[in-house]
Amino acid sequence: MDINLYATLRPIVGQKTIEVDLQPDANAQDLLDALVAKYPSMQEELLDEQMRLLPHMKMFINGREVVYLEEKFDYILKSTDTIDIFPPVGGG
Repeated sequence: MDINLYATLRPIVGQKTIEVDLQPDANAQDLLDALVAKYPSMQEELLDEQMRLLPHMKMFINGREVVYLEEKFDYILKSTDTIDIFPPVGGG
């Protein structure tokens, strides 16, 4: 599954889009776990002590923030889903 990363996350993996292998019926939390397994330095950037997405980090699936999906992190991913993960950004 392709994952688009933004801002401070890109230098960790060296590119904008990465691919992570997931088992069939993997959910959004499984994706985060696989991402950290492939790129261990992402753990401190993305996850808290319970291995959950930090509150200030944003994960979108098909343009909707995962915390607003009915299933939240239990959402079962499909190969056609678009995944975006990024830290908060500001500007002015």
